[in-house]
Amino acid sequence: MIDKRIGRRIKQRREELGITQEDLAEKLGLPAHYLSTVERGATFPRIERLIDIINGLDTSADAIFCDVITRSSDSRASILSEQIGNLPLEERNKILDMVELMIRQAKSE
Repeated sequence: MIDKRIGRRIKQRREELGITQEDLAEKLGLPAHYLSTVERGATFPRIERLIDIINGLDTSADAIFCDVITRSSDSRASILSEQIGNLPLEERNKILDMVELMIRQAKSE
């Protein structure tokens, strides 16, 4: 179960960067089929390879483990904040208004 969530995050980040499995595998000096098995959750990399993958994706361990480690919600909030910040001002304000409303509702419950 954990392998699949981590693999999905690795794949998601790779796709965000717009690179193929083959490109990332070549960059890391790994076989492309190995990276495919990691992304599918069929294989879990040793720590050294996992660090190489995370560094190769130019991301943080929190971003990869956010589905697995409970304290990584801070990282998720940072990622969402960055994504919101990249939106046009009007869209950004709509989202922030909704979030503020949800926070007020959560506090009142």
